Amino acid sequence: MTPDESLDQHIRSLEENGETVLVRRYAGVGPARAVAKEAAVLAKVKGYQPAEIVGEIRQGDRHVILLNDPSAPVPAGKVALSTMLPLTDRDFLVIAGAEVSIMGVDDATRRIQGQIIAFELQVRG
Repeated sequence: MTPDESLDQHIRSLEENGETVLVRRYAGVGPARAVAKEAAVLAKVKGYQPAEIVGEIRQGDRHVILLNDPSAPVPAGKVALSTMLPLTDRDFLVIAGAEVSIMGVDDATRRIQGQIIAFELQVRG
């Protein structure tokens, strides 16, 4: 499968079964911090199964497949996800209006021929 075919497959699946989440990055720290950048991105959010709760994964954490579509439309007031890469544990997601912390970023599992099709994230909160 080529990267373009995989991206098309991910887009179709997430448009059908996913939701739009916000990737949020702050400038500054503490109460004075302000949102520096936000990207609206298609994603699939799910909980972990009991057998998957090992190591650093805690009960209540969620697994997010976050689409990396370079041609996705950018809503007014938002930025393209590409301007926020690489994602780190200092970034946040907003899922259904609730902000959660990114605990881990996997950019290798859904990489094809060097192109990141989607990120797999562990989020908490």
